[in-house]
Amino acid sequence: MKRLILSAATGLTMMSTAAVAQTEITFWHAMGGALGETVNQIAEDFNASQSDYVITPVFKGTYEETLTAGIAAFRAGEQPSILQVFDAGAATVIAAQGATVPVQDLMEANGVNFDIEDYISGVRYFYADSDGKMIGMPFNSSSPIMYYNVQALEAAGVTPPVTWEEFQDVTAPALVEAGYIPLAQSHLPWIFTENFFSRHNLPFATNNNGYDGIDTQILVNNPAIRAHFTALTDWQERGFFEWYGTGWGDNQTPFEEGKVAIWLGSSGSFGGLSQLDLPFDFSAGFLPYWEAVTTAPTQTFIGGASLFAMAGKSDAENAATAAFFEYLTSPEVQYMWHRETGYVPITTAAYDMAKADGHYDRFPAAEVGIQQLSLPSGDNTRGYRMGFYVQIRDVMNREYGRILTGETSVEDAFNAIETEANELLSRFAQTQG
Repeated sequence: MKRLILSAATGLTMMSTAAVAQTEITFWHAMGGALGETVNQIAEDFNASQSDYVITPVFKGTYEETLTAGIAAFRAGEQPSILQVFDAGAATVIAAQGATVPVQDLMEANGVNFDIEDYISGVRYFYADSDGKMIGMPFNSSSPIMYYNVQALEAAGVTPPVTWEEFQDVTAPALVEAGYIPLAQSHLPWIFTENFFSRHNLPFATNNNGYDGIDTQILVNNPAIRAHFTALTDWQERGFFEWYGTGWGDNQTPFEEGKVAIWLGSSGSFGGLSQLDLPFDFSAGFLPYWEAVTTAPTQTFIGGASLFAMAGKSDAENAATAAFFEYLTSPEVQYMWHRETGYVPITTAAYDMAKADGHYDRFPAAEVGIQQLSLPSGDNTRGYRMGFYVQIRDVMNREYGRILTGETSVEDAFNAIETEANELLSRFAQTQG
């Protein structure tokens, strides 16, 4: 893409010089609807902010579809410069030798100041390696939080529960008496499994939750989580809890309709909920914890997705990707992303900007996810790193559905999850040999 510049400096002599071309890069993502529009706006603003680079965002479908497309494109040598990869797929991409350029290396090689301590606590290490080097750039980061119908709790004369014991003994009976279904949640693997282990600082897998090696075994068959799912079946029978299916919206919709008083969802859902004409006021609090398991509850970790710089690109393209990441993580852009979508700002500078602007004075619930990610950490709160984890989540969803429809026992379900998950992990390890 070269332009010819004509000069008449020597009479009618024509000279052509090549102007510096803009470097073009592509960004494959899974953000549809309003989220996709915001992604497009960020790209347009980046392109307008400088004249060296042009980024083109391309929507590739669901998280799974985007990951599949990215893997196929890499094998064909046609990968984009940037690929969005969701949490469950991160291990697959990170383990693929030579597929990506660690974001920390990319930034430092292109003269961009990078300090992992600039990122908020619960974001810092999920996409890092065992040495703490950031491999993927956190992007649409969220944490599971507890949304509640303010009027429902007021009608029942209760406050948001802090512990599951309080929910079981006080909150739920009062909400049933007031005519509400007390509790629903979206995404049993993410909220009631992965972050259950983090909230209670329990080991989720061997090898430092998978970060220290690929010969990993899952530790999901734990007495504490079995007790939790046993409680869920009891709550279901007593009308304290309802499960509407594996679809995210299956469980969010009854909350939006005012039927369910408490819904466990994503902090990233705040933006969408705020735009709805709900028949009630809503707020949010931390995920409850079992006091019988811990009296020192810890932070949750992020869900959502990160951006990976794909390998096999020219120095100019890598420089463009580094420039975009620098722009994307600037306080102004992160605050805009947080404000428009509900996803957490990934840096403390952006968080401070939101506070200074009074964002949380206007919308207190928007801060809950960040506060929860900033709670005390523990040995088991950084996240997990397991291959074939998309398939492992499928096994969990299948077995959890069977528990909640009475087709299997809690004990048999967790035995099945453990067995099948470890078979998948063993297969993944073999692919990396």
